[in-house]
Amino acid sequence: MARLKPLSGFPEFLPQGQMVENHVTHILEQTFELHGFAPIHTRAVETMESLTRKGEIDKEVYVVNRLHAEPGEKPNPNDHLGLHFDLTVPFARYVLENSGHLSFPFRRYQIQKVWRGERPQEGRYREFTQADIDIVGSETLAEHHDIEAPLVMLEALERLHTELGFPTVTMHVNNRKLSEGFYRGLGIEEPAAVLQRVDKYDKIGPAAVKELLTGELGLSDEVADKCVALAGICTSDSSFIEQVRDFGVHNDMLEEGLYSLNRVVGAVNREVPGRMVADLKIARGLDYYTGTVYETMLSGHESMGSVSSGGRYDSLASDGKHTYPGVGISLGLTRLLAPMIGKGSIAASRSVPSAVLVAVNTEDDREVSQHIARQLRSRGVPCEVAPKADKFGKQIRYADRRSIPFVWFPGSVHDGVRGDDEVKDIRSGEQVVARADSWNPPAADLWPTVVGTW
Repeated sequence: MARLKPLSGFPEFLPQGQMVENHVTHILEQTFELHGFAPIHTRAVETMESLTRKGEIDKEVYVVNRLHAEPGEKPNPNDHLGLHFDLTVPFARYVLENSGHLSFPFRRYQIQKVWRGERPQEGRYREFTQADIDIVGSETLAEHHDIEAPLVMLEALERLHTELGFPTVTMHVNNRKLSEGFYRGLGIEEPAAVLQRVDKYDKIGPAAVKELLTGELGLSDEVADKCVALAGICTSDSSFIEQVRDFGVHNDMLEEGLYSLNRVVGAVNREVPGRMVADLKIARGLDYYTGTVYETMLSGHESMGSVSSGGRYDSLASDGKHTYPGVGISLGLTRLLAPMIGKGSIAASRSVPSAVLVAVNTEDDREVSQHIARQLRSRGVPCEVAPKADKFGKQIRYADRRSIPFVWFPGSVHDGVRGDDEVKDIRSGEQVVARADSWNPPAADLWPTVVGTW
């Protein structure tokens, strides 16, 4: 039989890698819940109408079709389904369907798979896990949440840095009102088209962006030069305001965007100095963003692109009678982890959760070993029972192959009396008498730890 080839763009981790993802997920969940975000899951599929009504994402959607339809069954538009490409669109639908049961502002986090039909490459996958936080209001949402959302995500990323050795991050932020107001002040009637092209600034460079603006949109060289020059402004303080005003462009929306962006950058940097910069090329390609927009880079790994992105959306969720504005930010968990796990730069300290292998003296005595294991587990010590009553040397080698640090030897039975149990640290060779109702491994060995070198 021919060897199976992996399906490109659909990463699968070995147990050590999966334990890394699980550990990172736990840190994220804990951080989000400390800030009052409640967990939700949404279905994997949405109607194609809802998936394609905002932004240019038609080519990214995986369409889901039934293999067999009932004879004579009429097509139902609601059966035209696709896998969700992010967690924001399904969240908007979730809010509309459940608004009568939610208390606003509603704070949710969601860690779930998403799918995009794009060309696979390092850092970009067809199936991957995202971790989102969003705060959504009913009719209105206070602007201070534009500051809160990035602070929560930055706190989570800082924990990954301090606890697991992940690189530090810098969050780049802009405001769509600033950019749109600037373009309108230049006389541009379709600012969304300019935003979509400026969003490619980091990928193709300023000269190529100008070519798109003049060639595809028909902007004059003078106007295109100003759009590109605006995108080149990046500061860690409020100096971006004067740089923008030096262009001599006037527009009320521009002034509103300048004020809002300055407020966000100043407030975040007071809490976590140096973690946020005003970067006026940040646009975000999806057109449901209406205000603040974020992108986050790993220090020293900027070539990976943004690992955490999001922004403010004032009209994504609406049923015609009520509007639910929100602000959210997403962390590309697979995008962050898969390259490092694949290179072995980050891994769990062992391939199984077990800290102890309980040896088996004979198959007739297996119940004794199972009872010891139950006692250890009842006190929170992860363990497993040896699969065979081999010679102890073979059972020790089995534990070593699985990186299990301790082997437990049940006491032998003589004249109906069972002797003392002993436990061996197979790394050091130290072996001591132990009781299953009181012995504990060192704290560092109780569960696998995540170690990494970035």
